[in-house]
Amino acid sequence: MRVVVTASERRIAGALARDLAAARFTVAGLDELWGDEAAAALHRGDPVPAARRLERLEPGAEPRGTLALCFVLGRTVARGDLGRALPAAGVDGAAELGLVEADGEHVAARVDLRPYAFQDRVGAAEWWIASDPGELATGAPLAEDHVLGVGGASSTLASLQFQDPVGSVLDLGTGCGIQALHAARHADRVVATDISARALRFAALNAALNDVPGIEFRLGSLFAPVAGERFDRIVSNPPFVITPRRDDVPAYEYRDGGMVGDALVARVLGGLADHLAPGGTAQLLADWEYRADGGAGLDRASDWFAPELEYWLIERDRVDPIEYAETWVRDGGTRQGTPEYGAMVRAWLDDFEARGVDAVGFGYVVARRPADGVVRLRRTEQLHGPLGSGAPGPHLEGCVDAFDRLVGDVDAARPVVAGDVTEQRHHWPGSDDPTAITLRQGGGFARTVDAGTALAALVGASDGTLTVGAIASALAGLLEADEQALAAELRGDVLELVLCGMLAPATAGPDGSGAR
Repeated sequence: MRVVVTASERRIAGALARDLAAARFTVAGLDELWGDEAAAALHRGDPVPAARRLERLEPGAEPRGTLALCFVLGRTVARGDLGRALPAAGVDGAAELGLVEADGEHVAARVDLRPYAFQDRVGAAEWWIASDPGELATGAPLAEDHVLGVGGASSTLASLQFQDPVGSVLDLGTGCGIQALHAARHADRVVATDISARALRFAALNAALNDVPGIEFRLGSLFAPVAGERFDRIVSNPPFVITPRRDDVPAYEYRDGGMVGDALVARVLGGLADHLAPGGTAQLLADWEYRADGGAGLDRASDWFAPELEYWLIERDRVDPIEYAETWVRDGGTRQGTPEYGAMVRAWLDDFEARGVDAVGFGYVVARRPADGVVRLRRTEQLHGPLGSGAPGPHLEGCVDAFDRLVGDVDAARPVVAGDVTEQRHHWPGSDDPTAITLRQGGGFARTVDAGTALAALVGASDGTLTVGAIASALAGLLEADEQALAAELRGDVLELVLCGMLAPATAGPDGSGAR
């Protein structure tokens, strides 16, 4: 089943977009309206400072204020005020799209609608994203069929998406459609699936509102709507939250896949091989259980991939069962200190204890079906620290591309040190020789690498003019080391620094020489 927006709805959505732009209902416009401090409080889930600023405006005098009161804060507004803020779409048009409901001279929002700004390889852009009103507007726990807007996880996955142009993308579990919208900026065709018809309705409306073509919305569970199809890229923020399978614990469609433990993630990762075209990549968010019986999370997750796929699993965080339970009970809008909160936390802890789970890891998944069928990259690591500058997706994309260009013949590569890499040396007082040399990365994952004398010298000589083999040979003479042994050691070190993004093979100049 496919979900589409009618011609009439598309026309109203276009008029609504013009109204929102004319009212400066944008991220910058709203921040200007209620101030940076109120904007920060709103981001933390506290609407009071923003509401105080808006309440001081003359009713209806500021279209941005009317729109913010209605669609961001969930307040009832006068029909005339909203009509003046939406002169092209009108209140009736907004009602036809399902955005508001009118009761005489008063209008209430049925959705959360707010601006969303971002920047990617194509450039800076801004959209309006509609979703279900959250606890901030309703003051109540979420409904089980709640459609989530742009939150922390969805922003993370958007930053993890690769951005090279491709023919086709699958967004598995699209929700409000934000990943599909991002993917459409880099793809000819996008298929977005979800088990929730309400979610697909929001996603299709958001595509129409932001005039993003080329997205097809299909209803169904996991890979069922795309059986037999392959894609150049798959992105997914699947419903990976580990939830007790009990009738008294809400099962939210946007986060709960209806399976025990991390089985949903295992099924998604296990199904990638059947739907990735040769050379195709996948970027996902996922979590994995650590079990007392010796089942380490990253080891368990690495076993879920088909043998023909490459993978790179990066654990960004690891929490104990208590913290995990508290996080997701609060996420559903159940307030701490209530009887319902205590009962649900207990249910989570009972479930973890019964299955021997002592921690849950969360992180990034990058997978690929090699175009030549040769699997070379299978990597797991824990990177729990803060990120460096820039989005992780383009960084990882560049690392994988550099690895591909270099792995066949490391000795012949002409490496170039990345511009964000610095070197730090530690000396005993009065000593000329360093006791430790550390390479630091400003972007990517802000890695630090302890380098020996030979590796530090190789990095220092990596300006794109000399090959790894030539540098290793020269260093062996200077350090009076065995040339073959040193060369073998440096090959492994170079590959590691390439995957870290600290080195990259130079692009050859017109005369064949290396160039930055």
